[in-house]
Amino acid sequence: MNISFVLNGQAVALDAAPDQRAVDLLRGLGALRPDGADANDAPGVCAVKDVKDVKEGCGTGECGACSILVDGVHKLSCLLLAAQLHGREITTASGLGSKAAPHPIQQAFAEHGAVQCGFCSPGMSIAAAALLAENPQPTRDEVRRALSGNLCRCTGYVMIVDAVQAAADAMRCDSSMLHDAPPTLRDTAQASRKAPQAAPNKARKKAGRP
Repeated sequence: MNISFVLNGQAVALDAAPDQRAVDLLRGLGALRPDGADANDAPGVCAVKDVKDVKEGCGTGECGACSILVDGVHKLSCLLLAAQLHGREITTASGLGSKAAPHPIQQAFAEHGAVQCGFCSPGMSIAAAALLAENPQPTRDEVRRALSGNLCRCTGYVMIVDAVQAAADAMRCDSSMLHDAPPTLRDTAQASRKAPQAAPNKARKKAGRP
């Protein structure tokens, strides 16, 4: 089936199997032509590179390593079908910032020692970005709850929480960051700030569908 979506600001159109998972599609984009044929079979390789910052850990929605933003909302790509990306705007950790211009969350992770083996870092960054879009001044408990579905086996979480709060401070000091954010993340942030604050829901990001 033909699907199209925007990935980190770049339009993507290709053919996906009906039962293909979003995480597999994203991680294998560079091996596909727009019509789904293998890159070795014919010229015209899909211009989008593999999205290796979307990791697969558990494959069951428990570890958070495959986290992405779908229209600005935190989702687990191992629980999504590729078809569910159709017509959506997808942001991965590499779409938050770059090596030359890192997002404050990515910068804070590096400065506070929240990155060790690095496997969980992309998913943690996405979860943190979704949190700060909704709540620019989270308490430590609110950060812990928001990241409760993202597992890390290296840092013990203290440095990760420190980094998220440092990023929140940096983003509040630089209000222009909201204008530089991915459009759907920016829109989500603006809408959430206008809406009444709901009670925290520990399980809110476990839902696999947009």
